[in-house]
Amino acid sequence: MTSNLDAARDLFLQASQRLQRDDFAGAETQLRAALDLAPGRPSIMVNLSAALIAQEKYAEAKTLAAQVTVVEPGNAQAWLNLGRCQEYEKQYAEALNAYDRALACQPDYAEAWCSRGNVYKARQEFDQARAAYDKAIALQPNLAEALGNQAMLYLRLDRPAEAVPMIARAIAAKPALPYGYSIRMHAKAALCDWSSYAADCAALKDSVVSGRGNVLPFTFVALPADAALQKQCSTAYAASKYPAAGSPRPAAAPRDGRKLRIGYFSADLQEHAVGYLVAGLFEQHDRDGFEIHAFSFGAPAKDAMRQRLRAGVDHFHDVYASSDAETCELARSLNIDIAVDLTGYTRNERTGIFARQAAPLQVNWLGFPGTMGAPFMDYIIADATIVPPEHFPHYSESVVHLPHTYQSTDNKRQISNRIFSRAELGLPERGFVFCSFNNNYKLTPDVFAVWMRLLRQVPGSVLWLLESSSGISTMLHRSAAKHGIAPDRIVFAKRMASPEHLARQPLADLFLDSFHYNAHTTASDALWAGLPVLTRIGNTFAARVAASLLRAVNLPELITETTDDYEALALALATDPAKLQAIRQKLATQRDSCPLFDTPRFTRNIEAAYRAMWDRHLAGLPPAHIAIDENSPREGTAS
Repeated sequence: MTSNLDAARDLFLQASQRLQRDDFAGAETQLRAALDLAPGRPSIMVNLSAALIAQEKYAEAKTLAAQVTVVEPGNAQAWLNLGRCQEYEKQYAEALNAYDRALACQPDYAEAWCSRGNVYKARQEFDQARAAYDKAIALQPNLAEALGNQAMLYLRLDRPAEAVPMIARAIAAKPALPYGYSIRMHAKAALCDWSSYAADCAALKDSVVSGRGNVLPFTFVALPADAALQKQCSTAYAASKYPAAGSPRPAAAPRDGRKLRIGYFSADLQEHAVGYLVAGLFEQHDRDGFEIHAFSFGAPAKDAMRQRLRAGVDHFHDVYASSDAETCELARSLNIDIAVDLTGYTRNERTGIFARQAAPLQVNWLGFPGTMGAPFMDYIIADATIVPPEHFPHYSESVVHLPHTYQSTDNKRQISNRIFSRAELGLPERGFVFCSFNNNYKLTPDVFAVWMRLLRQVPGSVLWLLESSSGISTMLHRSAAKHGIAPDRIVFAKRMASPEHLARQPLADLFLDSFHYNAHTTASDALWAGLPVLTRIGNTFAARVAASLLRAVNLPELITETTDDYEALALALATDPAKLQAIRQKLATQRDSCPLFDTPRFTRNIEAAYRAMWDRHLAGLPPAHIAIDENSPREGTAS
């Protein structure tokens, strides 16, 4: 017996060293062996629970941690581990209680304070989250997880100037911090801090190419990388975060003449770009053939858009407080036929719902501009501009081509009657106004250099940008000065309600698109408001969206292929008022009849796509690339 305990102690000590080196799989193996030699030892069980949590094996970790809290209720780490498992399951009240128990045992437990912050951040109680992170950092200044999560909170609050130094401290404390370099890249991009842009891009690309992973797909889609590399990034992320599907895919429920049940899953069913895009679609769906369910996992909202979206579907399920497993089970119990992920790898992702197999068919659409690289996603909805056939190998999903464009729009979108003057918006009474209302993280030094050259070549012109976060104006004024452009030629627009934002856009003359991550909703906003958009088509999903929208609004002449062509056309339009006015008049004349803003037409096309997917499934055929023929909407050509 003594020899068994000695051997268990040796294994425990070796595993503890592995945990410190983040060798969680190795630690797990040794701790299991130690537990076989010394069954029921709380110290071994707690460390094994921690090793399992690090590998996202939460079910067994939770059982172990709960057992220890029973036999050793004063074990702070056991309560911490239990809380982390409950937090993963979205059992936030239970998790907070567990963290409180941990702190009752050990008031200076920095990790427990950090975990409290994580729960508050997930519940969008940001003041409490920041206070908890501050407490954790005060107790343990080099706690990388608290520093990194505080940086992400600052990003969530549109405060990148504070996020950048915070994530730098986190990486210095723990160079292997999961996704730390991706967070730093995004924070710097949100601040338009391009001080080491080329090196930062190269480092993330090298991490993807080498197979090391640890790169966030949402950060990566904004970089100048090709579609093949973006697929590699998403595939590695999916394999790491969602390594195994849960239950087998549910079988198709008996039809018996019932409607096809579509489930839309999103964190953004409120005043948000996605909400604006799908509101009309929800309302226009054919209720004779489809039953529409919305699963909302964003924090509950009470805004007007939320109410409209709720009214626009047959069944609205608020699953914000439900775990991924509970939400998946709900979808299964409702016999959802096709589950559509409108969020993907964006903020508040809930990909775990789909990894658990929520529906017989699962679709990636609208929220994340690229492949999810996940074996549990069957289709991605796109169009022939965004994903031409030669790009099919760069997508793990089968590609569905809709006619015209992949993007739904709302032809009931309201534009305020308010009449703005240039003066009240800080714009010159005379002079050409270039604008770009993209989020600041989409701006890159190469496109900014083109814009600065345009300002030099067009006397009296200004560049009107969105000030989406603090610190941006200082950073971009500094960058403009390096190009020899006076700060007063960069004008910043404050955020305002959507109807007013649309109403002010016609005061600009030309919208200049970003290169690597185009304007998406922002581009359709501009076109709806009557503002022409100039784009340069790229070779990834995110870099081809504006071209898709321009073709759907019958303005292909505003699509360029190269940077030189983009700059030349922008200059031509800025110096030829008649040419630009002809384009604006063309846009105004056909806006209400073009495919981009024909919501009923788009709805019939995406319904045809759903039917084509479902018909293949019922026939026992695997997913395949599908092209919807608008002239024969019941027919989809598969390849």
